[in-house]
Amino acid sequence: MPDLRVLSYNVRSLKDDKIAVAAVIRACNPDVVCIQEAPRFLRWRSKAAELARTSGLLVVTGGRTAGAMLLLARQGVDVEAKHDVLLSKAPKLHQRGLAIGVLKILGARICVASMHLDLEAGERRKHVDEVFTHLDRVRKGAPIILAGDVNEEPGEPAWEAITARLTDAGAVAPTGDIVTFSAQNPHKIIDGIFVDPSIEVISCGVPDVPGVQQASDHRPVLAELRLPTL
Repeated sequence: MPDLRVLSYNVRSLKDDKIAVAAVIRACNPDVVCIQEAPRFLRWRSKAAELARTSGLLVVTGGRTAGAMLLLARQGVDVEAKHDVLLSKAPKLHQRGLAIGVLKILGARICVASMHLDLEAGERRKHVDEVFTHLDRVRKGAPIILAGDVNEEPGEPAWEAITARLTDAGAVAPTGDIVTFSAQNPHKIIDGIFVDPSIEVISCGVPDVPGVQQASDHRPVLAELRLPTL
C-alpha cells in the first residue's frame, strides 16, 4: 500500500459547490490536502474549519495569512511546524503565498506546501525562486512535497524551474487523466504535485470520483507516494 495520499485542489473560494468540494475530498481519502483559493475574506477561519470538518480532516495551517493557501490533514498526522508565507507582490496583482507544514507520518518527516502562482509569467518565475527559498529555510532536512496551481503548463518556465529540482508526479506515474483545467471543459494541465527525488511516485492523476465537474472550476490531482525510510 502507498505510504501517503496527497490531494491538490483549487476550490475557487468555495464559490461553486462547497458540498461537492467536501464530497470530492472525502472520496479521495487523502492523508494531506493542499488547497488553493481557500476562503480569505469574511469569516475565512470558520469557513476553512467547516471545509476541514465536512471533509473529515483537520486544518494544519493557511488561509488569508498564506495568500489563500490552506493545508488539511487527517487525524494522526503529526504537525512538527507550520508556516504561513506571503510572497512578494507586484502592484495590481493578487497577493500570492504558501501554506507550509512540516509533518510526521508513518515514521517519516516531510515538508508539504500548497502554492498558487500568478497569471503573469514573470511573477510566476520569480515566485518559484521565492518558494524554494522559504521551503529550504523551514524544512530542516525534510523532503519536499510541493503542490498547487502553477497557472502554466509543463515545459513553460515556472514549471521547468520547479521540475529542475523536484519530480513532477503526473509526468512519471500518470494514472489515466492528468488534465486539470477546466472542470467543465478539460484541456490544460496547470495543476501539479511535485516531490523530492527520494520520494517514490506510485500513481498520480485526476481522481475519478463524483462531483468533480460542479465542485470547482479546476479538477483535483491525487498522488500516491511512498516515503523514504528513516
